[in-house]
Amino acid sequence: MQTDTFSDKQLAGQRLMVGFDGPALNDDLKFLINEFKVGGVILFTINIESPDQIRDLCRSMQDYAQNCHQPPLFIAIDQEGGQVARLQAPFTIFPGNPHMKSEDDAIYFAKTTAAELNQVGINMNMAPVMDVSPANSDSIMAERTFGSDPTWVSRLGVKVIEHLQLNNIMAVAKHFPGIGRTTLDSHMDMPILHDDLSAIKQFDLIPFEAGILSGVSGVMLSHIFYARLDPHWPASLSPPIANNLLRHQMGFNGLVLTDDLDMGAIAKHYDMQTAIHQILASDIDLTLICHKGPNIEIAFEEILKGITDSDDLKTRGLASVERIMKAKRKYLFKK
Repeated sequence: MQTDTFSDKQLAGQRLMVGFDGPALNDDLKFLINEFKVGGVILFTINIESPDQIRDLCRSMQDYAQNCHQPPLFIAIDQEGGQVARLQAPFTIFPGNPHMKSEDDAIYFAKTTAAELNQVGINMNMAPVMDVSPANSDSIMAERTFGSDPTWVSRLGVKVIEHLQLNNIMAVAKHFPGIGRTTLDSHMDMPILHDDLSAIKQFDLIPFEAGILSGVSGVMLSHIFYARLDPHWPASLSPPIANNLLRHQMGFNGLVLTDDLDMGAIAKHYDMQTAIHQILASDIDLTLICHKGPNIEIAFEEILKGITDSDDLKTRGLASVERIMKAKRKYLFKK
């Protein structure tokens, strides 16, 4: 499928990755796929019962998208291991990134996880965590990172990226430009960091640079307010961070994703229209809205309005959807 044949609704919907309720293809999910033309879905515990059920769910979603003349769906999940692993037994249980002691551990995690995701039809893992949590700190990420040394985090993270993607699972490095030094949970409210770009480059950005060089499919933006990088907007809504720093300075040409816009860091400070306006201005490809509710429709209508009212946003939107379709052609279309 070529982007020049897409309707405006398809161009808008492909930029949404959404959550939904229930363990099966239902009317709500059909509406999201057929009417809002969503580009992807993300699975949570509420969607999961057993390996066979997940396989049936993923197959039915892809079949329905095809019947609606839609591109294949990104089907994503957070399967980091440890604290954040949506799939539990009988899937392999890993103790988490801090417990990895070698590159072999990272490779084993990635190969095993990729095999299990492939078996049930999931094609994107919101991993690895490329944040660096300083030693002896109260980092909110202490139990989710590979450690406190940016070089070590880079080595293990790159192995996870490489071996997920060698096994046909898109990897997403998170949470750019790094949240390892935060202590406030962005699910609750918006953390603020005052480090300048020089300090961030010498610590937080090192693993992301390595991930970009390794060909990571996606990079997820954090909801952190980096006051000296952008005095107005958090990273997930920031043109200086998402576009200037990540795309232009660091040369990343893959998928850029927000974290979940339903999280407190965003929901407590911005309405959905404002958030979408900033996402479009930042050339962010995929907007994550992980809970059922009116925000999905608001976001769809706002993206649609943006690309129909502005020739500039329409051109940039085409480029964004082409990045989305490039990833889908590589990983999702049957060869």
